[in-house]
Amino acid sequence: MEDQGGDLDLMTREQEADKERLGRSSGILIILYRIVASLAVPVIAFTIMWVTFTWLRDSDASRALQVLVAIFVGVGGVFALFWGMDFAVNQLPASLREHVRPFVFVGPALVILSVFLVYPLINTFIISFKDKAQEAWVGLENYGFVFTDEAMLRSIRNTVLWIVIVPLFSVGIGLAFATLADRLRRGEAFAKSLIFLPMAISFVGASIVWRFIYSFRPEGFGEQIGLLNGILIQLGGDPRAWLSWEPWNNLFLMVIMIWLQTGFAMVILSAAIKAVPDDLLEAARIDGATELQIFWKIIIPSIMSSVVVVSTTMVISVLKIFDIVWVMTGGETGTEVIAERMVRWFFRNDHDGRGAAIAVVLFIAIIPIMYLNVRRFRAEEAIR
Repeated sequence: MEDQGGDLDLMTREQEADKERLGRSSGILIILYRIVASLAVPVIAFTIMWVTFTWLRDSDASRALQVLVAIFVGVGGVFALFWGMDFAVNQLPASLREHVRPFVFVGPALVILSVFLVYPLINTFIISFKDKAQEAWVGLENYGFVFTDEAMLRSIRNTVLWIVIVPLFSVGIGLAFATLADRLRRGEAFAKSLIFLPMAISFVGASIVWRFIYSFRPEGFGEQIGLLNGILIQLGGDPRAWLSWEPWNNLFLMVIMIWLQTGFAMVILSAAIKAVPDDLLEAARIDGATELQIFWKIIIPSIMSSVVVVSTTMVISVLKIFDIVWVMTGGETGTEVIAERMVRWFFRNDHDGRGAAIAVVLFIAIIPIMYLNVRRFRAEEAIR
């Protein structure tokens, strides 16, 4: 009997070992299928499009035929490719299908993100340790330049001012407009449309508009056409070169982005205010709370998550600001910002190492903001 019990225990252990080996092999097989499913769609699609558009470029076909072929391959070909991959997954054993199927649709996106986001990030980090022409390693020399060069330190200081001032005023003014517009009985949509309208203008377009507002012509170079100088002259003052007036010229540039972003903040915060329960507001009024107390004690806490999201979004946009500074001043007269320095060193000064180091510093500065944003979002989802 003891021998039979020992044999049963041995058989059980062998069966468990076989199951474990089978599970490991099955897991490896699933991983391989997932990799194939993720790579197949982008590789096949790229190959088909490369062949097709090479033929279109070299052929003597009419323009209409080229357009039809491009539409057929670009739309119908991608649809057929995903349908074919889904059909191929259905031919797998039932135990593997649902493990592999999501990667047919999500996998290509992950591959493309890796090619166009992850690879450039890693390559930029590597370049930041090289010299001007990416020929020799220079260690931390480029990072030393970032934190010791006078213009770079000035750009860091200016960027910090942008981070503080632009979100503060954009969110504050947007919140005020959202609150006031919410109380309009008529014309709410029209008023909000006017405030939101600058969002339809690109940063470059807005900068060109504001160049006319800040325009200055030295004496002997014609009449003043700038709006601000026109008003100043009418009030008996002398025209001023607004964009060369340090350090206030940085504030004049910030006004442009505040003008652009206020409408965005207003729309988001207005939606959040409308989501505050009316019963809660009525109960506060019945208890004798003033409108100011309701605003600060009830509305603001209720929409704080939206305020944080809008603020962090604007901070990220400010860290990347380049267009306004480049068009208005070219980064001269003390208006440097980090993104402008990055573009200047990459493309104007042809120093890839320093440009990459600035890009890495900018990326690292954005990470904590993104982390706080994601953490806040997860906390809200947990509450819901």
